[in-house]
Amino acid sequence: MLLKKRNLTYLFLLPTLFFFILAACSKDDGTPNNPPPDDTTDDTTDDGPLGSFTGELLWVKTFGGSDIDQATDIIEANDGNYIIVGSTYSTDGELSGIKTAPDSDYWVVKLSKDGTILWNKVYGGAEDELATGITKTSDGGYVISGYSRSDNCFPGSNGGFHDYWLLKIDSNGNEMWCQNFGYPGSDQANAVIETKEGELFVTGYFDVSASEGEGNEDRSINGTTHGVGEYWGIKMDAQGAFFWKRYFGGSNNDRSYDVIQTADSGFLMIGSSESADFDITDSKGSYDFWVVKVSATGVKEWTKSYGGVEIDVAYGITATADGNYLIAGDTRSLDQDVSQNNGNADMWLIKISPNGNLIWEKNFGGSQFDSAKDIIPINDGNFLITGSSRSNNLDVSLNKGENDAWFIIVDDSGEMLFEKSLGGSSLDFSEAALHTSDGSVIIVGNTESNNGDIPLNKGIKDLLVYKIK
Repeated sequence: MLLKKRNLTYLFLLPTLFFFILAACSKDDGTPNNPPPDDTTDDTTDDGPLGSFTGELLWVKTFGGSDIDQATDIIEANDGNYIIVGSTYSTDGELSGIKTAPDSDYWVVKLSKDGTILWNKVYGGAEDELATGITKTSDGGYVISGYSRSDNCFPGSNGGFHDYWLLKIDSNGNEMWCQNFGYPGSDQANAVIETKEGELFVTGYFDVSASEGEGNEDRSINGTTHGVGEYWGIKMDAQGAFFWKRYFGGSNNDRSYDVIQTADSGFLMIGSSESADFDITDSKGSYDFWVVKVSATGVKEWTKSYGGVEIDVAYGITATADGNYLIAGDTRSLDQDVSQNNGNADMWLIKISPNGNLIWEKNFGGSQFDSAKDIIPINDGNFLITGSSRSNNLDVSLNKGENDAWFIIVDDSGEMLFEKSLGGSSLDFSEAALHTSDGSVIIVGNTESNNGDIPLNKGIKDLLVYKIK
């Protein structure tokens, strides 16, 4: 393992159309097989910059069957075990006896602290469903976000092609309710959160050109219809009935990947924008990190773009102790807001104020493609960023194959303290991370490898999960 005081840093990005395909792939994580801790470093003690975190790998697991299986999010259950959400095409392996059709379904796996499956269930209809996120609810259950082509809630409930599909399950995985939101185009929910009021908020991508302007309930669109894709935020009660729906964007592709509730009960929706009109007033180039601040009632309060002339995509956001926000993604730029780029693409981390002012920015990576998918606070005021890397130089100490799952730890000023690559000789991605109540970290994603850190591959692509401390 490697401790570093950062050179410059990086975050990740995605290209125009390929950027959406890569986004689906990169929701995955991998883990190695218990490498010995590095006894030559003393910075991993309680007195060091990482506090009690050592980066030691405790275990790595793969789950799935002979087809495509992947994880996109993870949360801690009330009993201290772990709930992983993802999608599966398989009908064998861990899916034997619970799935018979070869279409894609939501897949929820409950794991013990040592990585043993306690239960796993699939949800969906006759067409494809792809799960993207999960939130724990106040009653001990869970709400899953994603998108579906099926009539899952009642006959005729699908609005056409992909709809937002919100599924509520109890603590044992039993279905409680579901909601479809969508129109004739591809509408894809990417993240859901429970608000501090016990309500729900979901964000994602909305094909407003196919809806012909619908999807903006209670808001006048002044006779103008935005184009292609928009951020689409929906605020709901605890049963999934909506209070309001709002879309934001311009005439090109604008996609939201994450959301956080703010201190005033409003929301920051983050992602990327390709547009330079309508709601986008400060475009920097091709795709930018784009942040939309809305009030608790759905009123747009401000928007901000961050980046350079190339493609910059934001995937994760977290609050900081000083009341500001960190946003992680990737960048191909080297101008305007981006002060350095190490290669093809870097992880890019920005800190913004509650009003959207850019406080600082850092990039991390090597000479190849490196990107971030999630950022979470961990011990001692530090933050863990997880994603993937193709590099083996500069900020990246090792590459084990085509693409590795990669995570870094930064302090509250963005200085890199630690980094680690995990994977085998093929494609390995991490998508989301969880800081557990016992102080360890669980990272999830997907893998196509069957060597190196990956103990077993059961098919085309497996769900990947690993635990570090």
